[in-house]
Amino acid sequence: MAETEKIEKIHKTEAEWRELLTPEQFHVTREKGTEAPFTGALLNNHEEGVYHCAACNAPLFTSDKKFESGSGWPSFWLPVSAEAIEAHEDNTLGMKRVEVTCARCGAHLGHLFPDGPRPTGMRYCINSASLGFSKQ
Repeated sequence: MAETEKIEKIHKTEAEWRELLTPEQFHVTREKGTEAPFTGALLNNHEEGVYHCAACNAPLFTSDKKFESGSGWPSFWLPVSAEAIEAHEDNTLGMKRVEVTCARCGAHLGHLFPDGPRPTGMRYCINSASLGFSKQ
């Protein structure tokens, strides 16, 4: 994506999101919830393909950037592009963390930690409920 291109934002009402998403997806993506560790459908997915936003279908991560972090959630060391996600300071739960959201629709995806593998050293710890997967 060229730097001059802007991602077209998607805005929906709470009722519209509830209509599109499962209760778990709504809780995670719209209410900033989290799924229990080691329970997500995509945690142990090892197929080649693209992980996309469950709310708006925007591409977010690719399988070649996924790694086994042992954290209990799908983990990636790099998104598909810098424009695909947005990072926000998150001081909830008495911790200083970085929340990761979909740049297109604002869906809560998970959190970003500086303990990932090389070359980035980053770990995008993402809820399966916030993702869809398309096999290559």
